Amino acid sequence: MTDPVVNDIRSAATAVRVAGRSAGGPPLAVLDPATGDPFTEVATGDRADAAAALTLARQALPVWAGTPQAARSAALRAIAADVETLAAQPEWAALITRETGKRLAESTAELGLTVGYFRIMADLLDRQQAEQLSVVPGITHRVSTRAAGVAVVLTPWNFPVSIPARKIAPALAAGCPVLFKPSELTPLSSMVLAAVVERHLPAGVLSTVLGTPTDVVDPWLADPAVGVVSFTGSTRVGRLVASATAPRFLPTVLELGGCAPFLVLPDADPQAAAQTLLVAKFRNNGQSCIAANQVLAARAVAAEFTEAFVAAVEKMVVGRPTDPATDLGPLAPAADPARMAALVDEAVGRGARRVTSGVVPGRGHFAPATVLLDVPVDSRVMTDEIFGPIAPIHVYDDLDDALALHHATGYGLAGYVCGTDLDRAHAVAERLHAGIVGINTATPNTPWIPFGGLRDSGLGYEGGRPGLAAFQTYLSVGTKAQG
Repeated sequence: MTDPVVNDIRSAATAVRVAGRSAGGPPLAVLDPATGDPFTEVATGDRADAAAALTLARQALPVWAGTPQAARSAALRAIAADVETLAAQPEWAALITRETGKRLAESTAELGLTVGYFRIMADLLDRQQAEQLSVVPGITHRVSTRAAGVAVVLTPWNFPVSIPARKIAPALAAGCPVLFKPSELTPLSSMVLAAVVERHLPAGVLSTVLGTPTDVVDPWLADPAVGVVSFTGSTRVGRLVASATAPRFLPTVLELGGCAPFLVLPDADPQAAAQTLLVAKFRNNGQSCIAANQVLAARAVAAEFTEAFVAAVEKMVVGRPTDPATDLGPLAPAADPARMAALVDEAVGRGARRVTSGVVPGRGHFAPATVLLDVPVDSRVMTDEIFGPIAPIHVYDDLDDALALHHATGYGLAGYVCGTDLDRAHAVAERLHAGIVGINTATPNTPWIPFGGLRDSGLGYEGGRPGLAAFQTYLSVGTKAQG
C-alpha cells in the first residue's frame, strides 16, 4: 500500500489535487525556471471557491478555538512528523526546486525549517498558561489568550513551504482556522504542505484556494469573521493589504521588502567576510527578503575583501539546480533576468564597473552572479530591493556616511555586520534600521526568535513567542470576592 504522504506528492505534482476542492477558475501553467517551459497545469479558484472556504472557516472557528491546547499541540506535532517523513524522501524537495529554481540542498533545508516551525509552536503552546496576578488589594486578575479569529495567510513564491509554515503553525496553535492563498508561481509545493496539514485537522480548519487577489483575497479581507491577516511579499502589495484592512482595524503581520546592508568594518577578516557575503547575497539565488543588498566595505580592508569576493563569485557554477555542482540556479519569475539586466545597465551607465564575467546557460530564467564596483550611491542597485544575484560594493571612509546610505533606503528588515571586535560590531548592529542582524553570520534567523521589519519592511513579528501572539487576543478579568 502506498504511503498517503507519497500520494500527496504525486497528486500535487500532476495537479490532480487542487486545494481539496473543485476549483472554478481557469487553469494556470506552472513553469520550470531551469527551462522556461511549463511542466503542468493547476486549476484555480474563483469567488465561489473563496466564499465556500470562508464558510467552512467560520463554522470551524468555535470548534478549533475551543479545542484544548494539548490537542492542538498534538496536531502540530503530528504535522511535523509527517513533514519530516516526507522530507526524508526526494520528491518534495525536487518539486520545490522545479518550481522555484533553488538548489536541491536549499529545498531540503527549507523542509527541515518547516518541521521546526510546527514543533516549536507546539512547544510554545505547551508552555503557555493563563496568568494570575494579585496587584490590586482584594482583586485577582486573570490574563488569558484567545484565538484572534479566522486567519488569512498570503505567501510568496521564494520559500513556498517554510513561509506558509511560519504563519500556519502559530495560527493553528492559537486556535485560528486558516484561509490560505499560496503563490501562483509555486502552487504545487505549497499544496503538498496543505495536504499534510489538513490530514490532522477537523474539516474547515485549513482551506486553501489558489486564484487572483480580486477573486480570493478581497472577499476574505472584507469578512467580519477574519480576525488577523499575515502577508509576506513586496512593500507595494503590502501597502494594498494594509489599505484593505485599515477600515476594520484588522490586525496584520506584514513581512515586506528589504534592502539589507552588509557592513564590513575596518577590523574585519576580509576573507571570512567574503565567504559570509557569498551566502548572504546568493542564498536562494539572491531571491530572499533578507539577502544582502548594499555591500559597504571599509577602505582599510576593501581591496582584499573585494578581491576575495570577486574570485569566489567567478568560481560559482550557474546551472541547473538539480546538478550538485551548481552554486546558482535560475530565477523563478520569467521576467527577472531582464529586470536584473536593467538594474546592472542603469548602474554601469552611470559609472559603475562590472568586474565579473557573467556566463549563463542559454535556456531558462538565468541571471549571472554580478559584482559591481564604483557604484553611484543613488543608483537603483543601492537604493532598491534587488531580489537577485547582483552585489554592488561601495567603499566607505566614515561609518556614519555608510549608515546614512542604509538609513536613506527606508527599508528595515535585515542587516549584516562583519568585524573581529564583537563589542564594536554589536554597537554598529544597534544603529541599523533592521529587525534582524547577523554578526559574522549570513544565517541569523531561526524559528525560535522573532522576525519582522521596520518602516517600509512592514510590521509585526513571526517566529518565537511574538509569532504566536500575533494570532491571539488577550482577555483580562478582574475578580473581587464577595462576602
